[in-house]
Amino acid sequence: MLPMLRARSRPSFSGLPTAVPKRAGSRAAGSVPRLQAQVSDVGPRLAEAMDENNTNNDIERILPLKFESITMRSQKPFCAPALEQGSQPRQPNLTVGDLAATSPQASPSIPRDRDEFWRKVPVWENVSAADFLSYRWSVANTVQGAAKLLKFLQAVVPEHVPLDKAGTRTQTREEFIKDVLDGVTAATMAIRMTPYILSRVNWADPRHDPIIRQFLPMKSLMLPDHPKLALDSLHETADSPVKGLVHRYPDKALFLPTSVCPTYCMFCTRSYAVGADTDSVTKASLKPTRKRWEEAFAYIESQPQLQDIVVSGGDAYYLQPEQLTLIGERLIAMPNIKRFRFASKGLAVAPTRVLDESDCWVQALVSISDKAKQAGKAMAWHTHFNHPSEISWVSADASQKLFEAGVMVRNQTVLLRGVNDDYETMAELVRKLADNNIFPYYVYQCDMVHKIEHLRTPLQTILDLEAGMRGSIAGFMMPSFVVDLPGGGGKRLACSFRSYDRASGISTYMAPAVVGRDKENKVYEYYDPIGL
Repeated sequence: MLPMLRARSRPSFSGLPTAVPKRAGSRAAGSVPRLQAQVSDVGPRLAEAMDENNTNNDIERILPLKFESITMRSQKPFCAPALEQGSQPRQPNLTVGDLAATSPQASPSIPRDRDEFWRKVPVWENVSAADFLSYRWSVANTVQGAAKLLKFLQAVVPEHVPLDKAGTRTQTREEFIKDVLDGVTAATMAIRMTPYILSRVNWADPRHDPIIRQFLPMKSLMLPDHPKLALDSLHETADSPVKGLVHRYPDKALFLPTSVCPTYCMFCTRSYAVGADTDSVTKASLKPTRKRWEEAFAYIESQPQLQDIVVSGGDAYYLQPEQLTLIGERLIAMPNIKRFRFASKGLAVAPTRVLDESDCWVQALVSISDKAKQAGKAMAWHTHFNHPSEISWVSADASQKLFEAGVMVRNQTVLLRGVNDDYETMAELVRKLADNNIFPYYVYQCDMVHKIEHLRTPLQTILDLEAGMRGSIAGFMMPSFVVDLPGGGGKRLACSFRSYDRASGISTYMAPAVVGRDKENKVYEYYDPIGL
């Protein structure tokens, strides 16, 4: 059953509270909220005992409200031993409390000329490079939920926030925070931001920062929803033969083993299922249960025409290393599968994990990549940078490590108004990605989902960007500019429209290669945002 977009009567934040109340409802101690905290922040388990009827919950229910940077103390390894072929993943007992109390193994010294940019954030001005580059520290200090967000913003937002880029008009810190909290109430996505991505924000002018614009909703910027928007705009649920597996293209399927991410994007196309419930959306459950995974594997094996699998979510970064290994080895062992990719925004929002030698996620990924090559198959990591500001020496070092290990990395960018919808920004992003051996794969027209109308652009914008960039960079580093068609038509080149009425903002496409339910004969429509 599709989730429902729900409206609640909620009081506005007329005055900033000292703490944000939890939503109504209580649970027995040790029940789903605490379990989900372990699932979402340590990495989802293959918990066969997990109740599939439980709803998604966020860790904010059990984290302290006072914002303090958690300092690492001990040196417990974060790695899991590699799985033997055919063995079952162990059930680690690591909890969020363990993460907050542990520290990384010794890391290589940081060159003195490296900018410790995170120290510009007041709450992290005393955080060492060793701690910042620790994935444990990153998990323990991730800002998620309205309550923790409030504490963080109160600590980092300046007393006066510019209302215009010239700085001639300002608003108070309290007014800015109220705008964000009102936006959180209206948004379809929960709040979660890693220390890395928060440290890339220009906190002197947060209202116009391209990173803030992607992850923190501001009610004053939101526009009325277009009448054609939908919660599941790509009709993924309708194209799912088994739960958590989307089979739209003849030879490719999308496997969704988890529904959690290291950072939640406001514009998520999967807002119907990803992350915790919000005040406006009750999410469909895509918990990482063993039963659900086995059903997906069985379906893939039963379809000889399937050759290519995308493993996404949620985000593959929140799979445990042994789960990553299990999925990779199962796909490699299937005779029909020739290619597979792990989709994760981790390289953009938490690249420290790649550099943390005490964490085994990348070790598992590299091992899978090597095994795939030995079997004559291809594995890739598809990541998700949207703005040049997201790239630092940390992400550059992480990308180089993957490049040296022989892991193919491709990038998928979403075109967003006020973030990357001008030629200079998009060209800089593409070049920086290419310089770091990340192949710019796609630039997507923003999907038609709720509460992000202020982020969508007219189709003409993506057409102009492609025309301007074509020929400015080597062809193999030139991304494809595409529209993922509403209604489940799949990806089409933006310039391949059958018609585009600029006055009405309606463009039409056909997708003859996407078959089933008479899709090959359907005319798909994309709608520009109204008034732009």
